[in-house]
Amino acid sequence: MAPIFRAGAGLAQALLAWAWFGVPAAMADTPASVDPATTALIERLGLVESDTPVRERPGWRKPQRILVWNLSPQLAASLQAVAPGVELLLADDAAEAAALAKDADAVLGLCSAELLAAGPNIRWIQAYSAGVERCVAVPAVRERNILLTNMQRVAGPVMAEHVIAMMLAYARGLHFYIPERMAGRWTREMPPPAQLLTLEGKTVLVVGLGGIGVEVAKRAHALGMRVIATRASGREGPAFVSYVGLPDELHRLASEADFIVNTAPLTPATTGLFDAKFFDAAKPGAFFVNVGRGRSVVQPDLIAALRSGRLAGAGLDVTDPEPLPADSPLWKMQNVILTPHISAGSDLGDELRFAIGVENLRRYAAGEKMLSVVDVAKGY
Repeated sequence: MAPIFRAGAGLAQALLAWAWFGVPAAMADTPASVDPATTALIERLGLVESDTPVRERPGWRKPQRILVWNLSPQLAASLQAVAPGVELLLADDAAEAAALAKDADAVLGLCSAELLAAGPNIRWIQAYSAGVERCVAVPAVRERNILLTNMQRVAGPVMAEHVIAMMLAYARGLHFYIPERMAGRWTREMPPPAQLLTLEGKTVLVVGLGGIGVEVAKRAHALGMRVIATRASGREGPAFVSYVGLPDELHRLASEADFIVNTAPLTPATTGLFDAKFFDAAKPGAFFVNVGRGRSVVQPDLIAALRSGRLAGAGLDVTDPEPLPADSPLWKMQNVILTPHISAGSDLGDELRFAIGVENLRRYAAGEKMLSVVDVAKGY
């Protein structure tokens, strides 16, 4: 039975030893089987597995030690159960992780140039998030052909709910009425040209029809909206999307949309995508919602479009930089809804991410096909 090692563990290591050694010893020699609930989750989220087993990847070997970032001993015991014979190295801070990385074959939850320099044998990184732009920017990831997997699609449903909540808030004037209520004013009419709207019959443009974008489109269509979208990989899309355009059609499609939603990952092609030219091309009075990345927006151009009335409002879960500086005009603009990069959070979020992380660890240790492999060249 492989031990679980935690630098400076003390009581935590004792608790973990209790949790792990309570498992029957036979498990240490028995390959872990797939949990039926995990299989159902994979199907429900539409997660994609790699074309070939990871054992066929150059440099793969059955891992002996895996570095695990910021995980409680109790949860680590669940990881250990699916990877018998693998030693888990638990770390809570960057210095501790770097010290343990020299012996690691893989990492769960952390990616940095410093870590990979300290861990020359690392061949797989499991990200805890969908966005991996910082990790793919680390030269060693490409130079060493490190396998990178992420949590794509896992947060799609709840992020889509966040988008719909922002759209409904604007349609029903909550961005205006809530501050009025807090000021003790019974104001019925919003200042022109603002007016109460219904989403039914309106057009929403989803920029980035990936896992999150499809979930947004699904919910918008259910509310009676016409859904159009852009997608870098091609024109294919689900039946509830009326039209799927390529990136070079973005400005034309923006001129048709009452709501514009960015769900695209941050790549060189999407950095600064939403600039003055884009906002000038957008339908006058449109609403802009961003749950993608803050750096996809040229923020001064967004502020100018909001001030001029070209945009009726902006719902922003991401900004550039984060946290948003105290002197940013966005804080005091009545037609802006801000949330602090929490659109992926929910009461089930950690549970879902952990389930996928456990399953990918099981697959990697067994040499099987992996879930949610990132195309490092594309950045997502």
